[in-house]
Amino acid sequence: MKPIVVAFDSFKGSLTSPQACSAFAFGIHDVLPDVEVRKVPISDGGEGFAELLGEALGGEVVECNASDPIGRRCVAHYAIVGGDMAIIALAEASGLTLLADDERNPLVASTYGTGEVIRNAVERGCRHIVIGLGGSATTDAGTGMLRALGCRFYDAEGRELSLTIEILERTARVDDAAMRELLAGVTIDVAVDVDNPLYGERGAARVFAPQKGADEAMVERLDRALRDYAHFVDSRCGYDASMTEGTGAAGGVGYAFVALMGCALKRGINLFLEMVKFRDVVADAGLVVTGEGCVDSQTLMGKAPSGVLRYAEAAGAPCVAVGGKVVMSETLEHSGFCAIYESKPASMSLCDAMHPIQAYQNLRDVGHKVAHNYK
Repeated sequence: MKPIVVAFDSFKGSLTSPQACSAFAFGIHDVLPDVEVRKVPISDGGEGFAELLGEALGGEVVECNASDPIGRRCVAHYAIVGGDMAIIALAEASGLTLLADDERNPLVASTYGTGEVIRNAVERGCRHIVIGLGGSATTDAGTGMLRALGCRFYDAEGRELSLTIEILERTARVDDAAMRELLAGVTIDVAVDVDNPLYGERGAARVFAPQKGADEAMVERLDRALRDYAHFVDSRCGYDASMTEGTGAAGGVGYAFVALMGCALKRGINLFLEMVKFRDVVADAGLVVTGEGCVDSQTLMGKAPSGVLRYAEAAGAPCVAVGGKVVMSETLEHSGFCAIYESKPASMSLCDAMHPIQAYQNLRDVGHKVAHNYK
């Protein structure tokens, strides 16, 4: 019997990626105790990206002191692989989970701490940075990160700016010489899990800032500020970088990497699967199973399961999708998945199904069904 590959993203609010893979693998082995199950916990650039990728590549976890989104000192972790590659998650120092609800304010929240983590990695000798953008508390277009790396922002009167909203609204000159010197010879791969531009109806402020504490007036102000900031920076770099897909990721941090650091943005799941050599994992598989908390039409727009599906199709292996919740659509029905399962029983409330113990059992039960069909 050919191996079964199980590659789940996290079921947010219920199970981590490794827990989801473990639950499903147990379900398969309950029915097919002798089949080889290859578990590959995955991430598309958000939750778990650095931890999972670092572990898959045999990295060493290190820590450094950094600033949280409102300037308090915190300890951030990242992985070093092979002595010269650092795998970093923006959320370690700039994540929304670091703030209480009443501390969320994207007019002041900053990615300065993420810049400190990158600087720490470079000063340790890392020449290849892989960073996952996701889960940020900020809408600063990455200006805090840039400042920590040596950039300086000035207004029309030559005064240096440091507050997030002031940088976005008043920047008239950027001095990035110190940052360029620091990052000379450093390659940066940027993993994003969204395709939003920097500003506008689908931009960082309108789509993501409300969950970061912005009321309607803040959203309008931030969107105008991001537009004004981008007009200045785009004219400086010579093209309309702000409309590049993914520049709105992590409150506009994607834009900083594109417009001021010259990096290309990559789909997080594509980068992840490429780095863990997923092609080799699925080469002789008889079945590939993937999933996440919610499977719907958005799943096909660059999210983790869609990346796994492409690899399975290339290997000629059937691919099954599993969602804690499934919202079927015509697009999903014709997606290429040979079957799609919802792990939540129809009679169970969503609240009950999201409890970690219940979610684990539900996934294990779906593992039983898939294994019976695989016999």
